[in-house]
Amino acid sequence: MDKKSFVADKIVWLDSRRPASRRASKTKQDQSAQAAESHDQSSSGRDLFDLLFDNCLADKVPAGRHLFLQEDRSDRVFGLIEGSVEISIYSIDGQKLVANMQTAPTIIGEVGALDGNLRTATAICRTDCQIVSLERAQLLKRIEESPLLARSMLRLLCDRFRWVSESLGDQAFLGVEARLAKRLLLLDKLLADPTGWIAISQSEIAEFLGATRESVNKLLNGWRSRTLIDIRRGHIKVANRARLRRLVTDGNDA
Repeated sequence: MDKKSFVADKIVWLDSRRPASRRASKTKQDQSAQAAESHDQSSSGRDLFDLLFDNCLADKVPAGRHLFLQEDRSDRVFGLIEGSVEISIYSIDGQKLVANMQTAPTIIGEVGALDGNLRTATAICRTDCQIVSLERAQLLKRIEESPLLARSMLRLLCDRFRWVSESLGDQAFLGVEARLAKRLLLLDKLLADPTGWIAISQSEIAEFLGATRESVNKLLNGWRSRTLIDIRRGHIKVANRARLRRLVTDGNDA
């Protein structure tokens, strides 16, 4: 595998120190601008989640703990009940790309658990989390026994493939400013607290975007002066969603 050829903004579901499981008529551009808010890539549906993890007991996993590591053996699928998890890819020389932020409820690591190949990314808890999990053999058994679960898993994989395709298209056709605006709208939906603040550093945003911290910092400071966003240490708040959506639209038009 040539790890140096990773493409930014791909989504993958890439274990080492995993928690022990007990038992367990808008234009296309306008539509793209709003996709960051309307597209829920973090949830595959409550029904699927309940079907898959029926009778599994939750583990409490602290922030900073890995669910799995890139290139480890895939022997388990995880369900996120509470908290958020970062999915990251690392190049052979240690460069990091944040591929996705997953929020509860969602399924994590299903691709590796389904095909049995090595993990293609690292999953780490951004916050304290509640996690359920199934061994690969249990996952396959439940799928074989439940046509509804099998169809739901196919739907999940299709949804995530569409997300990957959209992300690759953004990387190829949108400039940094439009991609940053789209990512902030997504983070606002997924991670903002009740007052609107998102706990994320500018370095993390740069890693999520596949851009340099300097370019992200310059754009964010410019947006703050135009009252599109507000910034405090380790946090950012979206102040004008409509103007950010327009930046995405303008990026598509470019």
